[in-house]
Amino acid sequence: MASVWAARTLGLSAGFPTRLLLLLGSGALLILYGLPAHGPHHRFGLANHMTVARGALVGFLAALLLESSDIRVQYIAAGTAIVAAVMDALDGWLARRTRMVSAFGARFDMETDAVFILVLCLWAWHLDKAGAWVIISGLLRYAFVLAGALVPRLRAPLPESFRRKTLAALQMVALLIVICPFVPVPVSAPVAALALAALSISFLLDTRTLLLRPRT
Repeated sequence: MASVWAARTLGLSAGFPTRLLLLLGSGALLILYGLPAHGPHHRFGLANHMTVARGALVGFLAALLLESSDIRVQYIAAGTAIVAAVMDALDGWLARRTRMVSAFGARFDMETDAVFILVLCLWAWHLDKAGAWVIISGLLRYAFVLAGALVPRLRAPLPESFRRKTLAALQMVALLIVICPFVPVPVSAPVAALALAALSISFLLDTRTLLLRPRT
């Protein structure tokens, strides 16, 4: 009902609620699949609820991709993406504040970030703010996971890295700038290209670290 109300209020197509419900349902199934790893906590926690809400906004953005890209829809997409990015800064703080840090929460947050970046890349391409190459930024995470399936050494955990966290945040900010309706292509394309180059270098450094790590 909420999706139908949102579609009518925002003047979206009749197919929007169905697309949104399918995306949200798929996300819910993935959460349930990973939930057994939620321990040691017995509550889902405020931080994870925040990530669920952020995931719902990402699903909304993804469903919105098939709408006409008039200026109104562009502002709706940009506004939704900004709210989701702000929420991303809160879930980790909430987990620490409520002492509900868990491996599940960290993975949940990371996978939501990965989908968010992919959807932002698709929006950048959809709006002709950058070429199809921009989607590489959203696929790098999944390419790394696939490489790990083929090369066992790439499945090892990586140490905490300020560089990795900073570049991931900058990637998100760069893509938010790119999809803003008032940012022209002569600006958006170079911003997207620089962000892709920086993220690619970060993944290459992580790959090098894992491949050169001594066997135990």
